[in-house]
Amino acid sequence: MSGNQFMFYLFGAVIVIFSILAVTSRKILRAAVFLLFVLIATSGLYFMLNYQFLAAVQLTLYAGGIVVLIIFSILLTSHISEKFEPIKPQKSIFSALAAIIGAVLCIITLLDYNFKAGNAIAADLDMTVIGKALLSYKYDGYILPFEVISILLLAAMIASIVIAKKIKK
Repeated sequence: MSGNQFMFYLFGAVIVIFSILAVTSRKILRAAVFLLFVLIATSGLYFMLNYQFLAAVQLTLYAGGIVVLIIFSILLTSHISEKFEPIKPQKSIFSALAAIIGAVLCIITLLDYNFKAGNAIAADLDMTVIGKALLSYKYDGYILPFEVISILLLAAMIASIVIAKKIKK
C-alpha cells in the first residue's frame, strides 16, 4: 500500500467516523468540534487531488469560518453544557433507513454511470485570473453570491442568538 492510498483511507475513515460522531453526539459543542475534524479531513482529500485552491477555501471558509461561527454562537448563548434530548428508537430506525436508501441510491448511480477518461490538458491559471473572477460582479463573477451568503450567515447568527436568549429556564 502506497503512502497516497494510506492517506486516502485515513482521511476517509476520519470523515466517516467523525461524521457519525457529529450527528450522534448529545453535546452541541462536541458535535461542532467533530464537524471541524470532518471539514479538515475533507480539505486533506482536496489537497491529495491537487485542488489546492478548493482545499484552501475548504479550510478557511468552512473549517475556519463556519465552525468558528457555530462555536461562538454556542458560547455566546451559554448553552455549552446543554445536552440534546435522547433520540427515540422510532426516529433512529427511520434515520438509518433513510441513510441506507441514500447510500444504495448513490452506489447504484455511480455504478451505472459510464465514466470516461478525459485527455484534456489542465488549464494553467494565474492567481490574477482567479482573483478577478472572484471579485467580478459580471457573468462569471462571484462577488454577489459571496455578499448574499455573508448577509445570510450574519442574519442566521443574530437570529440564533435572539432565539436562544429569549428562552429562559
